[in-house]
Amino acid sequence: MKLIIGNKNYSSWSLRGWLACKQSGLSFEELTVNIGGEEWETVKRQSGEIMPAGKVPILWDGETVIWDSLAIMEYLGDKVGRDRYWPKDDAARGMARSMVAEMHSSFLSLRRTCPMNMRSRHDGLQLPDECKVDIVRILQLWAEARARFGQGGPFLFGTFGAADIFFAPVVSRFVTYRIGVPGFAEAYMQAVWEHEWMQSWVSAAEDEQWVLEQYEVAPAT
Repeated sequence: MKLIIGNKNYSSWSLRGWLACKQSGLSFEELTVNIGGEEWETVKRQSGEIMPAGKVPILWDGETVIWDSLAIMEYLGDKVGRDRYWPKDDAARGMARSMVAEMHSSFLSLRRTCPMNMRSRHDGLQLPDECKVDIVRILQLWAEARARFGQGGPFLFGTFGAADIFFAPVVSRFVTYRIGVPGFAEAYMQAVWEHEWMQSWVSAAEDEQWVLEQYEVAPAT
């Protein structure tokens, strides 16, 4: 298998796809492309067969092409078994799937106000009300998952799984923009941040030479 991803410092969806591949336990080749600047448009024009949607991440498995992070995770779950990603308990699995779907389709204000940037730290960002609503909703989801189903470990549903994969970029955003969170959320964020795969990604992001200036300054609000 081959996984095409964007800049590790900036590409949140690439992080999700990469973590999904790591969670599968299957071997895969990792190909990183710079999603910023003029060369990105050239790459998309010249690689239609490799990147049919013009976006990352993209997983190639033989003749099979999957170009969305959630689709990548579901495809891999079909290959290795859903229990590697989802809780076995029906109620827990139902909540985990709902949380992943909500993360996949929502929280636009947070995404726009606080773009992922692993290397940077920003203090005193004035968040718009819509972004604060997103943050409160995320913390509510984390709190419910931890209270109801988190007894088996430090992650949302105890052990590391699909929900943690999809909220990992949120953890990075909260770290970058120093978002204040309650103690239970700090403990959860620490568990995600210190996970060996996350640390591997963070180290690679810090070593990247690519710089996208639009993400290097905290956006005005």
